[in-house]
Amino acid sequence: MVSLIVGILLIAFCVFACLPAGLGLAWGTFIVAFLKGAAPVFAAFIGLIAVLIGLADIKDKKEAKKEELAAEKAEKQQKLQQEK
Repeated sequence: MVSLIVGILLIAFCVFACLPAGLGLAWGTFIVAFLKGAAPVFAAFIGLIAVLIGLADIKDKKEAKKEELAAEKAEKQQKLQQEK
């Protein structure tokens, strides 16, 4: 409940800050400038995360393939031992 109230208050402050000078703080131009500056940094951060997730996925697939081959090998050895 507290987080809901805090969230609503923060959204209300954001709207108040963006309103023109007579009604609010008139920070609209500063907010747009911040978003323009932060967009490339944010994009680079998201790209880095995507690369790391991709590398982890490749690593997991290789490990799963190794485990599958090991299981097949163990199964073949069990069949050979049972035949003897």
